[in-house]
Amino acid sequence: MSKVSEKSRQEWLAQARTLSEALPYMRRHAGKTLVIKYGGSAMGEDRLAGLFARDVVLVKHVGVNPVVVHGGGPQIGEMLERLKIKSEFVDGLRVTDFETVEVVEMVLSGVINNRIVSAINGAGGYAAGLSGKDGNLILARKLDRAKRDPDSNIEKVLDLGLVGEPEKVNPHLLEVFEESDIIPVIAPIGVGPEGETLNINADTVAGAMASALSAARLLMLTDVKGILDSEGNLIEELTVSEVRKLIEDGAIKGGMIPKAETCIDAIDNGVEGAVIIDGRVPHALLLELFTEHGAGTLIIPD
Repeated sequence: MSKVSEKSRQEWLAQARTLSEALPYMRRHAGKTLVIKYGGSAMGEDRLAGLFARDVVLVKHVGVNPVVVHGGGPQIGEMLERLKIKSEFVDGLRVTDFETVEVVEMVLSGVINNRIVSAINGAGGYAAGLSGKDGNLILARKLDRAKRDPDSNIEKVLDLGLVGEPEKVNPHLLEVFEESDIIPVIAPIGVGPEGETLNINADTVAGAMASALSAARLLMLTDVKGILDSEGNLIEELTVSEVRKLIEDGAIKGGMIPKAETCIDAIDNGVEGAVIIDGRVPHALLLELFTEHGAGTLIIPD
């Protein structure tokens, strides 16, 4: 009969204690819908991707309804480069012509979506891949952007091609999944008024999806800790008004601004709370949902 070392016994006890302490949080989220924006390092690194898949399966098994919306900008860029298709960016947005949008759809709805679905299924879950075109899930319009010329002060409308923004989300398909064991994994592709394919920012899709589903939480996995104070420390909780003030003061800047604005829009449209999480941290999703201090910056209504 093999002997159990004291070290192993203590590790097992720690694991049991963790599970016990997580129970109240599991009960709090049971039956709720969570929309998870999945991208960055969490999606790019194999180890983190495997842990994410297991965590999503666990979340589903304890009675929570996760909806995963994924990005894929770096992978799109790599494929366009391999195919020798040149890309132009305007204010951080990829100008998307017909040739480019075909590649975007192939990478997002094909390669990346299938990879995430396979990982979740391999971890013991039941995932189904969708794009916003399936069942008219995301009806979109072309994104209008304007840029002011600093010399003439004339505002010029930018043509980004087949780049869109959600006009309407039809949640019926996802509501059917809520009553099943299926975890939907959504590629951020929409269908335009003429049936054209439109490439949409994944953060924007996640926010629109959370609003349409009246989700309890919008979880934005990023490559930063969350919203930081002037000394670089994580701010664990903010109200919508406080976030707006930080944007006005310039404390929130760069790529964090659109993420924070997406969270604000979702909360203004009925989402109970939004969290910006460091997806580079193993099990960040579980830490946020099932521990007292969470794993990022929680934004709540005023």
